[in-house]
Amino acid sequence: MEFIQVEINEGLAVITLARGKVNALNNTVVNELRGALKTLEADSTVNSVILTGQGGFFSFGFDVPEFFSFEREAFAAYLTNFTDLYTYLFLYPKPVVAALNGHTIAGGCMLALACDTRVMVKGKARISLNEITFGSSVFAGSTEMLRFLTGSANAAEILYSGAMYSAGEAVDLGLVEQALAGDELMAGARETALALGAKYPPAFAGIKSLLRRPVAEEMRKGEKRSIREFVDIWYSEPTRANLREIKIR
Repeated sequence: MEFIQVEINEGLAVITLARGKVNALNNTVVNELRGALKTLEADSTVNSVILTGQGGFFSFGFDVPEFFSFEREAFAAYLTNFTDLYTYLFLYPKPVVAALNGHTIAGGCMLALACDTRVMVKGKARISLNEITFGSSVFAGSTEMLRFLTGSANAAEILYSGAMYSAGEAVDLGLVEQALAGDELMAGARETALALGAKYPPAFAGIKSLLRRPVAEEMRKGEKRSIREFVDIWYSEPTRANLREIKIR
């Protein structure tokens, strides 16, 4: 794989997003991440998974400069691919802990929301669904996941403001469960992942399905429509003007 790294040790798999400095998401990353997750799902020796990023970013979100040149149909196909991935991750039968090692923005935040629990590094790192700040929207699935985790009032605040939250602020909102120092992040993620992975797998998977499948059904009901609306907004001139200014370094 080009942009995904996987390490397995004593029943715990660590998947690392490793695409440049900001781990921007594109079709290759989405397909590689899905492939890694499917392989680990089928591996009976793997009990739990940590999803993290390299460097100072968990993920910047979509590779905006790459997608700026896409035709509408190709971009809509990518969005379907991406939302299918986070729905699969949301229902993944094994425990998945997001270790947010740095900035967790937009599409990166959506991946984090799909995990069972989130631990985030303290300091300069920020987490945000900031699409509204550059004139974009979000998806039905990401909205349902956010509401599931934070409640309707906090979800509205997060989405309407597009604010960038520190780890401590994110804990208060219910976006993440723990805020940890950088040298404690992976140890904390491992402790949580190992504890969840020690549960009897059929029992964990069954309870997770009971908790999450009704949410996923709501996600799927509105996803196609929300993708169409997202595409219409993305290709509107005011939003295109903002997207032109987004650079990935």
